[in-house]
Amino acid sequence: MRTGFVYDEIFLKHDYPDHPERKERLIAVVSRLEEEGILERVVRITPRRATVEEVTLNHDPAYVQEIHDFCASGGGFLDPDTYATGKSYEVALTAVGAVLEGIDRLLEGEVEAVFCAVRPPGHHAERAKAMGFCLFNNVAVGALYLRRRGAERVYIVDFDAHHGNGTQKSFYEDNTVFYFSTHQYPFYPGTGSA
Repeated sequence: MRTGFVYDEIFLKHDYPDHPERKERLIAVVSRLEEEGILERVVRITPRRATVEEVTLNHDPAYVQEIHDFCASGGGFLDPDTYATGKSYEVALTAVGAVLEGIDRLLEGEVEAVFCAVRPPGHHAERAKAMGFCLFNNVAVGALYLRRRGAERVYIVDFDAHHGNGTQKSFYEDNTVFYFSTHQYPFYPGTGSA
């Protein structure tokens, strides 16, 4: 099976010292993949930057502009957990674009599976709200992009200790996108009880 690996060092530019969601997490993942020889066996894919139009498949245009302006002014904390820096808007657009580029390569038949090593993460981001370290919901935008590209149904499997409340909220009323989460309840954000 040909597996695509989408990654770029731009993802290391979204960083706030001593924050739990920091670049060292992604560096550790990529380093381990290199040490194990896995990166020699994948198709390397360079991410692209998503357009604002693509991001607004899932996010309110005013919210996307708000994140742009917040980052352009130097950033800071959007809530007690979620930060953005002067470079975070560009990095977040590229994280979404990485998912979209992976989907394109999958649909074109270049690869049969794709792993996107991106940050900032996304599954807590709601339509008009950053939270839980997340600015844009990369997977939710990807699912809607995949539907736009012709997929009749999309199945999202979210392996994380935390419930991806933003992703679930995006598709709660949509019977074309199924969201499955393996999380520990009542961990942050306290949603996702069965």
